[in-house]
Amino acid sequence: MTLSQLGAFVFVARLGSVKAAARALGVSEPAVSQSLAQLRRHLGDPLVTRSGDRMELTEGGRRLLGIAARIVALGAEAVAAVQPGRPAHLHVVMDAGLAEYVAGPLLCLFTQRKPVDATTGVADTAEIPLLLTSRLADVALGAQVTGDGLTSRPVLRCRLIVVGSPRGRRDHWLVGPSAADPASDTSRLLRLLRVQESQVRVFANQTAAWKAAAEGAGVAPATAHLVAAALRKGELTTIDTPATPLATYWYATTLDQGTRSTAAGTFLHFLTTPAATHVMRTPDEGVPRSRFRPAVHVSIWS
Repeated sequence: MTLSQLGAFVFVARLGSVKAAARALGVSEPAVSQSLAQLRRHLGDPLVTRSGDRMELTEGGRRLLGIAARIVALGAEAVAAVQPGRPAHLHVVMDAGLAEYVAGPLLCLFTQRKPVDATTGVADTAEIPLLLTSRLADVALGAQVTGDGLTSRPVLRCRLIVVGSPRGRRDHWLVGPSAADPASDTSRLLRLLRVQESQVRVFANQTAAWKAAAEGAGVAPATAHLVAAALRKGELTTIDTPATPLATYWYATTLDQGTRSTAAGTFLHFLTTPAATHVMRTPDEGVPRSRFRPAVHVSIWS
């Protein structure tokens, strides 16, 4: 029995599918399926069975889940504990839009001030409680997340607007990957406006969606301060809708005080500083080349 096998089981059980577990862990679906199969053989129990489009726990799986989740969390703590002399590690997960625009400048500023080895990754809102409680992530930025043992606090007030070209079409809605997350602000806006699925076009990143909107291909939801420069230059214009501007917040979610890591607590405090607020509002100022770090997803997988 290995940590990767137990991790695969915990993520499949909590997220309901091999596909969702693989995405959250940052590995392939066959890798998750293989680890789950090995654990099933070792324990002599199916652990999870398919019911419709979801995986459901067997009686043995229900008894194992709490124990396995604790072992996975302890495994992540053990990895962190045997690194004497190395900087503390901080892994921050965000929704796709924040990861694209805010992750680099924000983590750059933080690591300039604190001796922390910081990395970032992308996660859907439904995955965040499991990533935090399994200690595969220390902090999550994005939508508000609730759950036992979690603290979620607002760190930035924002406005969601709709943008497009003055003479562009209005029947297509152009969105980034975060629209695939039902809990994202973009998804909430589309539901408020009763936008039909057939009208939505998803782009590989948010920049591509806004570029297509500027070229007249449709309209796009946008966080107002992230498109402020394009609005000033006239590349985009604000499109009035019955639901916008929509007041939103960016939240920081961690484990409760006393169980979160020291690095997570330090980062949470940093997010309340004027410097952090400034960089979240104006991330387009960029980061020094020597300080740039690409976004990565870190897991316990081996």
